[in-house]
Amino acid sequence: MTDINAHPSLASLPYLPYLDGAGNLNSDYQGQVGVYAVFDADKTLQFIGYSRDVALSLKQHFVRQSDKCYWLKVVTINRPSRSVLENIRDAWISENGTMPPGNGDGEAAWTEAINVKPLMTPEEQQQYQQASGDPLAETKVLKNIARRVEADIFAVLEKRGLQEQLRFNPKLKEQGLLDLK
Repeated sequence: MTDINAHPSLASLPYLPYLDGAGNLNSDYQGQVGVYAVFDADKTLQFIGYSRDVALSLKQHFVRQSDKCYWLKVVTINRPSRSVLENIRDAWISENGTMPPGNGDGEAAWTEAINVKPLMTPEEQQQYQQASGDPLAETKVLKNIARRVEADIFAVLEKRGLQEQLRFNPKLKEQGLLDLK
């Protein structure tokens, strides 16, 4: 952990693998407050974020953007302070020279639950339109679409080598959203 006044530069931190050799997500930062930078396979900076639980945030990003999550750099702080976290994030963005794609127009893909509605197949769109006006039927269709998208995501994560079990929030599936529980 770093103290509130010491801000290591992004370049000074070591690259850490997103997945360990056993196929598990890095859990060294579970419950820790900090700032983190996510890099793709070529070590190109993709996103810089901060969190009250860095490990949980890293899991969420992996599920949402697994093709861009290969390396990370992390600094933790002893006491939660939004202004300190934002200052470190902003310093790292400045040090990078350009806005990482995940901190610009693509930020929602990194920070918000996965909305399955835009991912509907034509058949699913038809089913959803037929259920329109019947909240129970709409919920059932959305839940089934969410389950299909969830299976697709898990297949991609398995290809990446993830061995860890992840679980999406079942209540959000009813709204057509996928986010880890």
